[in-house]
Amino acid sequence: MRLITPSFPDRSTLEAHQLAKLRLLLAAVLPNNSFYSAKFRAAGVPPNLASLDEFLERVPFTLKQELICDQCEYPPYGSNLTFPLERYTRFNQTSGTVGQPMRWLDTPESWDWMLDNWAQVYRAAEVTAKDSVFFAFSFGPFLGFWTAFESATRMGCLCIPGGGMRSAARLRAILDTGATVLCATPTYSIRLAEVAAEEKIDLAAAKVRRIIVAGEPGGSIPATRAYIEKLWPGAHVLDHHGMTETGPVSFGCQKRPGVLHVIQSAYIAEVIDPDSGRAVPPGGTGELVLTNLGRTGSPLLRYRTGDVVQRAEDSNCACGAGDLALLGGILGRTDDMVVVRGVNVYPSAVEHILRTSHGVAEYRVEIRTIHTLTELNIQVEPFPDHPDAAGLAKQLETAFSNAFGLRIPVSTVPSGKLPRFEMKAQRWVRL
Repeated sequence: MRLITPSFPDRSTLEAHQLAKLRLLLAAVLPNNSFYSAKFRAAGVPPNLASLDEFLERVPFTLKQELICDQCEYPPYGSNLTFPLERYTRFNQTSGTVGQPMRWLDTPESWDWMLDNWAQVYRAAEVTAKDSVFFAFSFGPFLGFWTAFESATRMGCLCIPGGGMRSAARLRAILDTGATVLCATPTYSIRLAEVAAEEKIDLAAAKVRRIIVAGEPGGSIPATRAYIEKLWPGAHVLDHHGMTETGPVSFGCQKRPGVLHVIQSAYIAEVIDPDSGRAVPPGGTGELVLTNLGRTGSPLLRYRTGDVVQRAEDSNCACGAGDLALLGGILGRTDDMVVVRGVNVYPSAVEHILRTSHGVAEYRVEIRTIHTLTELNIQVEPFPDHPDAAGLAKQLETAFSNAFGLRIPVSTVPSGKLPRFEMKAQRWVRL
């Protein structure tokens, strides 16, 4: 397979490319964008930066709360706009799963930049103009739906929207149209297979060969990925991640399942210690920080995404991409991690254990804090044909004890009791 991204023979060539793009971005942004011109003045940062090192040393982080406060102070879109409002043609909004939603505007040029990034995601999945792509979600204000759809259209794919349809109707459309690529959340691809079993629809008859998942960490969790591929015979699962405020960021690696490559031709990516703000070494775990290099109309400079990732020791990959490799994809979010009796527990680690059991149809994690002590309780819904629900609960309690050194109570609930999700699953609930 050819190189996924533009070929940079060495690190210095990549950094020269990034610096050139950064200088063009700052030349457009700083004279006109009041949000970032104010940040640069307050930090005493000159408009002409000599190197990437100077950029990383002197430019302050951008925080999500800053952007939210800015939009509250300058409604409805805030002051992080480089051009007059009439230049913008696209409106999107974050999901607001944590805190207040943010509105995001894009110019046609910034939109095209994001479609180019999505094209890299498709090329990494070996999607071509011969493919038919089914989008199994209702199109709302979230950016990922629209950019994924339009990028595939621009590539020449037949694009099939699945909005406004019940799950059974979506399944019939996937089979009737002969769709070869499915785009969905990991949870919903599992839900579609569950409905297929209820409706006596044989997914072995489907022509889906690639399932591109996003919105949750599941696509990079080995047990979840294997489970989806078992439910969809002949399909290969590839992960992807992005954010409304950043755009499409990474693509799943075919040679190393469970690895996401950041598109470094389009982003300056850092992995920092969330407490100190300092860079973590290769192999270390920290928070992903992104600077987009082509979204000039609504830029982000050193944006703390809140995504927890682990840097690979070496970014050179057998797939041909030299981009920053994230082991295990997105491990969780800084605001999702739960500390239980001194142990860091990430949602992705819990899901891996639950999916490895091969007996859990759905689950819910309840978080309680009593007198500053945080405790977890997990409800699991066994598959209807599981022979020993009580035994499954005990098996999982043992697995959690072995993995975390913690006693985490597990209880079972009747079939169909727990909610199903089309969008991002909300399985972790604070009580």
